[in-house]
Amino acid sequence: MQAQLLRGAAAALLTLSVAIPASAAQVLVVLSDAHHLDLKDGKRHDTGFYLNEMLVPVKMLLDAGHHVTFATPLGRAPAVDKSSLDAQYFGGDAAALADYRALLERLALTSAERSPVVSLARVEQQGYARYDAVYVPGGHAPMQDLIRSPQLGRLLADFHALGKTTALVCHGPAALLSTLDPAFVARLEAGKPAVQAKWIYAGYRMTVISNTEEEQAKALLNGGTMKLLPQTGLQKAGADYRGNAQPWTPYVVQDRELITGQNPASAAAVGKLLVQRLAAN
Repeated sequence: MQAQLLRGAAAALLTLSVAIPASAAQVLVVLSDAHHLDLKDGKRHDTGFYLNEMLVPVKMLLDAGHHVTFATPLGRAPAVDKSSLDAQYFGGDAAALADYRALLERLALTSAERSPVVSLARVEQQGYARYDAVYVPGGHAPMQDLIRSPQLGRLLADFHALGKTTALVCHGPAALLSTLDPAFVARLEAGKPAVQAKWIYAGYRMTVISNTEEEQAKALLNGGTMKLLPQTGLQKAGADYRGNAQPWTPYVVQDRELITGQNPASAAAVGKLLVQRLAAN
């Protein structure tokens, strides 16, 4: 798995060409408040956002002159998943990893005292109209709170209604479940039959970390088992799931306002498409 990630990330990072837009856009980056994921049988997994999934697209946005606002459901400082602090996610380039870690330090996102994150309630109060796009990175943390956040559900529904760019990667696309009744998600997590009225994203082509990849990466959970696999959740909700032929290689799907990436190696390609869409608007 690590070798595949390294090759995929290297290819993605080395082939990017991002156009500079004529005017700056406002992009909302939504992260999880959670520092762990509750697993089956009372187990838990320490997690957060993946460094490359969050910062590679964010750096592209900043380099293109766009403005970025960071938000979590409760406005708490998010955590970085320590397993993502690895050069394999940056094409095996230790210097690139060091640069992105330095950027994270400058942004102070994970600092309880200095984090610039705002709550989704504050975002709603200020008005969604100020934002041109939303981006949700992965790591396991979104499976703890974003998939059931009513505040995020209202934001995504607003963006959907207006056709505003919505980009998500790896576990991030599972956050689209927040637009559903939380009881539906709870039943899926409990392994019970769940029926849902038509989803706003029903029939959308999209990707998310695959069940195959989750199985191959299960060692990260130290013997634990997730309550709900993202691919399964999205398919149960009505998504037209698409996945790549070779796990851990870059794979991105665009359908209407949605840009979704399958795995950590897809983050750079998602960032590139996000910047291109903003430049075209």
